[in-house]
Amino acid sequence: MSKLSPRQRKVTRLHRISFMLDKAIPIPGTKGRIGLDPILGLIPGGGDTIAGILSAYIVWESARMGVNRQVIGQMVANVLLDSLAGSVPVVGDVFDVTWKANIRNIELLEHCMNYTPENRKVNKLFLIGLSIVLILIVLGFTLLTLALVTWLWKNITGNN
Repeated sequence: MSKLSPRQRKVTRLHRISFMLDKAIPIPGTKGRIGLDPILGLIPGGGDTIAGILSAYIVWESARMGVNRQVIGQMVANVLLDSLAGSVPVVGDVFDVTWKANIRNIELLEHCMNYTPENRKVNKLFLIGLSIVLILIVLGFTLLTLALVTWLWKNITGNN
């Protein structure tokens, strides 16, 4: 049995996280699967935040492994679209079931790993900027979700 390199172990760990978020649970009577992402999305505010943090972690680790900026941009766009759609109650959860941004990002990572040398230097400034962007995305959509829930609650209960 061959030993995995640190890079291969990291990709395996990220693959496991994406699988848990997007495909862990089989839908009885179908070939479809869902993950924890749409289930977490049912928890107002907090659930989407947890899923967003895990999605951002996949992108951040991919950047640390030297994935090129264009692919990282595609990954960020996937997370952004997932977060934007996920912030809409109910509709966002249906979108999460079908879009599977984390699986898409792992596929991008695995494809890119075939062309990225293992010892490639990573630009620290790029990582810092990427970290700030990912944090702003997660926090922004958390605040948007909380504002939506607050607005809905006020309109339902009549407390204006």
